Amino acid sequence: MQEKLIDKKPRGMLALIVLVAAFIAAAALAIFCGLALENGGSKWYAVGIVAGIVYLVVGFVLLGGLKVLKPQEAVVLTLFGKYYGTLRREGFYWVNPFCQSFNPAAKTVLGQSSDVANEKSSANQPMNGMKISLKVMTLSNAKQKINDCLGNPVEIGIAVTWRVVDTAKAVFNVDNYKEFLSLQCDAALRDVVRIYPYDVAPNVDTTGDGQSDDGSLRGSSEVVTQRIRDKIQENVKAAGLEIIDARITYLAYAPEIAAAMLQRQQASAIIDARKMIVDGAVGMVEMALERLAQNNTVELDEERKAAMVSNLLVVLCGNKDAQPVVNSGSLY
Repeated sequence: MQEKLIDKKPRGMLALIVLVAAFIAAAALAIFCGLALENGGSKWYAVGIVAGIVYLVVGFVLLGGLKVLKPQEAVVLTLFGKYYGTLRREGFYWVNPFCQSFNPAAKTVLGQSSDVANEKSSANQPMNGMKISLKVMTLSNAKQKINDCLGNPVEIGIAVTWRVVDTAKAVFNVDNYKEFLSLQCDAALRDVVRIYPYDVAPNVDTTGDGQSDDGSLRGSSEVVTQRIRDKIQENVKAAGLEIIDARITYLAYAPEIAAAMLQRQQASAIIDARKMIVDGAVGMVEMALERLAQNNTVELDEERKAAMVSNLLVVLCGNKDAQPVVNSGSLY
């Protein structure tokens, strides 16, 4: 199904003026013929009364062809079950009064921007609530619990920016394009998240080239969101939707393993800090021994050097301040 635009000028105001003038003329005709018939007029006055009354009834049907479109709105019209066309340009139109607006997702509310079901449509505006928004909208689905490539459960949520580009595909190719989009977002999110670990892990291939890499959900957010966007776009192409962007709005370990993963991260941070402290302490000890040997300040045998290294490492690597013992006697 391809979109067929109704290329006509918005002449709804002219049609409204003509219809109102015809209403006034029909009412005047019925009144005039009725008065003339009472005064002994011919039977043709009765025909005029019937014609005036018939038009007053038919005129209300003709008013149903008046359509008002705001900027970035469209309406899909069907005529006796067949696709008639789409109005996309803003303005005041008059179309075939037997055309009906069709939008199966009109009352669907997903909690997203510009997604409001208008349930108070008036009798004079039968298409109210059936319009299709062409604006850029943002869908924020509920958080999902998904296992990453290492089997760790993570909670993740995304915000998808999208819009309708083909109204015919949106309303005819799928049952409800809003629900269809929501389901495809969930499916694409699961397909992509299970490829990546939450954090950088060894021997994990996230690109599919057979080589391990540093890809992760936490550190490669731009790459992950791009793959999610491309996957959703591939899934919703048949529905006439365009996915503009996709962003991760929430990412965390699931509550059942969050505490254990926090301890793991803390332990890793402590180990890294200790490595840095030890590297610095060894460098300071080497510098001290070199300076002593260079200036001939004191000559130490191997045993005394080992003791000195041990004492300096204890002082430099300890968590608490050392309490030195001063030897006031001989060196040996």
